[in-house]
Amino acid sequence: MIETTTAKKPRRSSWKRSPNPRPARRTPPALGPTKMTSDHGEETLKIIPLGGLGEIGKNMCLLEYKDDILVIDAGFKFPDEDHLGIDYIIPNTEYLERKRGNIRGLILTHGHMDHIGALPYLLEKLGNPDIYGGALTRGIVAKRHEEFPHLPKLKFHIVKADDTAKFGDYFEVEFFHVNHNIPDDLALFIKTPKATIVHTADFKFDHSPTNGQPINLDHLRELGRRGVSVLMADSTGAEREGHSISEKTIMDNMELIFRESKQMIVFGTFASMVDRIQQIVWLSEKYGRKVVFEGYSMKSNVEIAKELGYIKMQKDTQITSNQVNDYPRSKITVIATGAQGQSNAALMRIANHEHRFIRLIKKDSLIFSSSTVPGNERAVQNLKDMFYRAGMKVYHYQMMDIHAGGHAQREDLGHMMEVMNPKILMPIHGQYSMMVSHSEIGQTKGIPEENIIIADNGSVIHLSNPDLENPISDKIRWWFDKRTVASNPILVDGLGIGDVGNVVLRDRQVLAEDGMFVIVILIDTKTGRVLTSPDIISRGFIYLKDNKELLAQVRKKARFVVEKTSAVGRVDTAYLKDNLREEIGKFLFQKTEKRPMVLPVVIEV
Repeated sequence: MIETTTAKKPRRSSWKRSPNPRPARRTPPALGPTKMTSDHGEETLKIIPLGGLGEIGKNMCLLEYKDDILVIDAGFKFPDEDHLGIDYIIPNTEYLERKRGNIRGLILTHGHMDHIGALPYLLEKLGNPDIYGGALTRGIVAKRHEEFPHLPKLKFHIVKADDTAKFGDYFEVEFFHVNHNIPDDLALFIKTPKATIVHTADFKFDHSPTNGQPINLDHLRELGRRGVSVLMADSTGAEREGHSISEKTIMDNMELIFRESKQMIVFGTFASMVDRIQQIVWLSEKYGRKVVFEGYSMKSNVEIAKELGYIKMQKDTQITSNQVNDYPRSKITVIATGAQGQSNAALMRIANHEHRFIRLIKKDSLIFSSSTVPGNERAVQNLKDMFYRAGMKVYHYQMMDIHAGGHAQREDLGHMMEVMNPKILMPIHGQYSMMVSHSEIGQTKGIPEENIIIADNGSVIHLSNPDLENPISDKIRWWFDKRTVASNPILVDGLGIGDVGNVVLRDRQVLAEDGMFVIVILIDTKTGRVLTSPDIISRGFIYLKDNKELLAQVRKKARFVVEKTSAVGRVDTAYLKDNLREEIGKFLFQKTEKRPMVLPVVIEV
């Protein structure tokens, strides 16, 4: 369940609509948790990133001043190839959990999972704080919250561009609109006693978006004139030259495909790319096609976006998959999830001919209208090859401009710096190389290298400014605390959160690479001798029927180890197991040069 409100103000925070708010200061609370002050004993403004730095995804950071904490985003990222069996990776919030009574609000900049996906796993840990975000963000969060019925009601406050909110005694935030590939993306202008901070969220400059309004450059310049101490800016596109492609260019290119195609068109894209979905709907209607949405998240997001007015379509445009065969193939458009090659997604089921109603044939068109997420290259290539083998016409963003990333590229990042004119630049959201490239852009725009913060997750950045009346005073300075906060990632595996650590992952890697080898031995407790020939079970190591000689040698080796151990007195089962594990492991490596996980089972009778 979700509780949405704009009238009832949370206990420690409030919001209102005003272009230039001047809320009254309240007396700071008398009590609070232990403060983390600077090495000089000074009370500073602290920026602490918990995720999103040196990586793609898992975005989360916090601002802290005295007893007030403001949290921005709570995203997850998908596991790497070496995270076997892991579903998601979420930020480590140990520091926040100790101070959850100080959290005055959690802002979700937009509805992508790398910014909201960790929320169900962190909500109770953070004390179920008041959450602020746009209407679409609220809709996506609320829908996902239904999958976690054990969680408390969400205290969600819908905000719009130009709204302002006061968080505790020391943070005042003005929300402003930026373009991305999902509506309701909100950047933040944050006033604090020590500095003024602009957090860009994920953004790009699109002067001709097909759905929504472009960034208001005049308003951005006005914010810059107020004075920006620190610009925390998205770095994802910092290594790509030029400007981001406009969505209008994408739509023009997609129309070429609609114009030429004489059969079914299938789009693979992200369920969160609401603007792209709207473009495909418009083109389908223009060319007299019916639209089928496939994939649970796709269907959910489309219904939410339709309800909020972000996706508009004619009454008879949408059909269900079981109606596909009621129309000519030339009149069908399918929009499906799974463009990253996910094995259980809709697009893979279509490719494998496992879908009940949608069957692809030669000369159908398949459009990958999304870029490949790093780490998914092999899966995406395999999926493409499956469609090529079926004789389909395959289009992807490397062939023509049919996908525009939602992130500012080098020229756009430089333009944001020119408009905001920050004293300090802090690259966020990106791999380390992207953050370094972003810093290089900053230096070309006149920001000194010493005023650029390239941090890691868990870093504690202190900001000090004795001149409280001037947020971009030359007296403002920053430094890293000698201490860091816990930032090792938390792994989500099924219902388990954080219960899979490095030891378990290492075991999974061993099992995946060399398999397991179980040897079961019955021992007479009186004599200490092996009663019967040991049983052997192997999975992922060798095929037992083809290696009978090796198994006979292993049994002989095991019997020798047992008798050698029992010769010194009463058998210590734990010691015997360790001895068997080591000796059998060495023997198998000598014979096969493989290191399976050896699991000895000793049964005393």
